[in-house]
Amino acid sequence: MRRSLVLAALLAAAVPSEAFSQKSYGPGVTDTEIRIGQTVPYKGPLSALAIFGRVEAAYVRKINQAGGINGRKVTLISLDDAFSPPKTVEQTRKLVEDNGVLAIVGSTGTPTNLAVAKYLNANKVPQILILASSPKLHDPENLPWTTTFFMSQAVEMKFYADYLLSSKPGAKVAVLYQNDDLGKGNLSAFRTALGAEVSTMIVREAAYDVADPTVDSQIVALKASGANTLFHASSPKFAAQSIRKAHELGWKVEHILLSGVSDIPTVLRPAGLEASRGAVTARWVKSLDDPTWADDPAVKDYLAFLKQWMPGETNDDPGAILAYSTAQMIEEVLRRCGNDLTRENLLRQATNVRDLQLPMFLPGVKVNISPNDRIPWRQARMARFDGTQWVYFGDIVSAPSSSD
Repeated sequence: MRRSLVLAALLAAAVPSEAFSQKSYGPGVTDTEIRIGQTVPYKGPLSALAIFGRVEAAYVRKINQAGGINGRKVTLISLDDAFSPPKTVEQTRKLVEDNGVLAIVGSTGTPTNLAVAKYLNANKVPQILILASSPKLHDPENLPWTTTFFMSQAVEMKFYADYLLSSKPGAKVAVLYQNDDLGKGNLSAFRTALGAEVSTMIVREAAYDVADPTVDSQIVALKASGANTLFHASSPKFAAQSIRKAHELGWKVEHILLSGVSDIPTVLRPAGLEASRGAVTARWVKSLDDPTWADDPAVKDYLAFLKQWMPGETNDDPGAILAYSTAQMIEEVLRRCGNDLTRENLLRQATNVRDLQLPMFLPGVKVNISPNDRIPWRQARMARFDGTQWVYFGDIVSAPSSSD
């Protein structure tokens, strides 16, 4: 609580005093309330992502008990879209037109957020801090009201391409990808990052749909390609299936995992810890299973938050750490608005973040969002799974922006 009060004081000091002197409100805001909305897949094939909504709702409860944002209660309306773009459109329209929210904040999913981006931008409704990685959403010229809060596909794919080009220049890579904007976007960015070597390194690709029961047939086909590396442009359930099936087939392959499918409890343990040994990924948040952070104050605060505000949840879902960090960003941009709680000012605050080190981000991984560059961070550390935990190797890797 003491740290939260200090943080709030620092944030208030960083906001110009005129932001607090005169009240100016947009939809969903009164002297006592700030109403925001989001869509999350609470049901359906990707319901594991519901952790984002649950953590953010718990964090809002924490904010409200401490007095809210500048004296206003935060109301977060979180609706289920089942990871179905048409349902996302329906629920988002309800949030904007019926519930009258100030903004859409922290919605989860790449294809689902893409489905509503044009509608929200056409109506000048902020779509900020969304959990999506597509470069199509990093488009301030055509989508000026949209910001993301996830590792950009282009940035993350550069990390994996650089790793392969430097450590395995003769790699034969098979790719399993989800047949939507998540999978296709990552595959496209990966191919671009490999550059001239793409035609010799990628030997086969296979797609699956989120409604498919398994990807066994795809893994059998990919094994037949003779690949020694399997790149997963997939979601957690199918990454786990793929690792397990490859192991059952005796396919000695190095798994390259998207950061979003590298969690031990939700992916590697169901796949089999031994089957997952040697997998490589990029990481940017602290891991609870890493003894490096055992006495870290930020980790202790996070665990205390889970214990007090999510007592029915386990603490072994690393996706909750990113959701917690997202909630902290939501709090920050709202506090920065002061009494100017208009949609225009909210967007201004969300697109003017400089060198912010969030407590649960790895040291050196800093948030930078500007009006012209919406990619939230460009650093990570590469890690390899040793059968028990992720072990970092090398220094922080970075993908500079085109303006650097």
